[in-house]
Amino acid sequence: MLRLAVTGASGFLGWHVRVLLRALGWPEPAVVSRAELADPERVAAKVAGVDRVLHLAGVNRGEPADVAAGNVQLAAQLARGLRHCPTPPASVVFANSVQAGNGTPYGDAKATAARILADTGLPLDDLLLPNLYGEHGRPFHNSAVATFCRLLAEGGQPEVHGDRDLSLVHVTDAAARLAGVPAGGSWDPTMPALRIGVRALADRLSAIAATYRTGEIPPLSDRHDVRLFNTYRSHCFPAHYPLALPRRADARGELVETVKVHAGGGQVFCSTTRPAVTRGEHFHLAKVERFVVLRGSAEISLRRVGDTEVLRFPVSGTEPVLVDMPTMWVHKLVNTGSDELVTLFWTNELFDPTSPDTWPEPVEETRPAPVAVGA
Repeated sequence: MLRLAVTGASGFLGWHVRVLLRALGWPEPAVVSRAELADPERVAAKVAGVDRVLHLAGVNRGEPADVAAGNVQLAAQLARGLRHCPTPPASVVFANSVQAGNGTPYGDAKATAARILADTGLPLDDLLLPNLYGEHGRPFHNSAVATFCRLLAEGGQPEVHGDRDLSLVHVTDAAARLAGVPAGGSWDPTMPALRIGVRALADRLSAIAATYRTGEIPPLSDRHDVRLFNTYRSHCFPAHYPLALPRRADARGELVETVKVHAGGGQVFCSTTRPAVTRGEHFHLAKVERFVVLRGSAEISLRRVGDTEVLRFPVSGTEPVLVDMPTMWVHKLVNTGSDELVTLFWTNELFDPTSPDTWPEPVEETRPAPVAVGA
């Protein structure tokens, strides 16, 4: 368990780093804000004695000259703070880019930033990151995946004007690599990449969106399918939920189609819950989980990790609906009725008690939260 300090903690990658640390119960990292970076003494106070400084702050959009100057300035400010530190950190990890040194203003600035950090004399892990994707990425900013997902979630279609090959890494894998988290659970610090063309990516996400439009689960044949699906779902939530389920009735009674999975399985289980009793109070990093109340009445409450707003869905067995839990959202189910509650649950994977991907946390926040990333 390492003690960390982080720049760029409120960005896409920084938020995912903090969510992973929170799941594992590691200490909250010391956050160095952009305002603090301008003051060497404040930087020194924040990073003194930590095991690892993660330099995630950067500029990747804007005028080329501004982007270049911004990335060099941020590294220089951190370097000044490190030199002022009476007890320097054990190492620095730089979230660099595979574009470093490629002759563009951005790429050359990232290479210069790496040299500036190396000149501090501290051990430097210069990590060249490819394209990152994942839940709650900013469309038209973080990645083509986020842009395509947002367009599809809003009923549009991605437009591909020029095809090229991409190497995509899920952001939790990158977070694990940066933070020094060993392999385990749903993350992989070796950062296995999905290599795919832009047009093929658009087609793959379009197929996911078309299948999921009625609540059917698309094929989830590998870890990238699951993570692309979770990324798409993050752009659907909360506007697309709850989703009404097909019902059929005849003289015998009623039938409700709760889960339809294309080319896959998973696990289905059913629970009863007594009045006023709560289930849940946890979040998942990768697992897909569906709630369907079949009898009684309940409230499903959710809060994104690092946020304070709680979303609430009243649900009832008289009008069955599905609510799929978005990854990295704490959730719970409370029986709000006077009778026993019957709920069906589905997950995309069999429960593994050695790696359950279930991270306890109350929906009603009681401790300091990670800075939430903008959606």
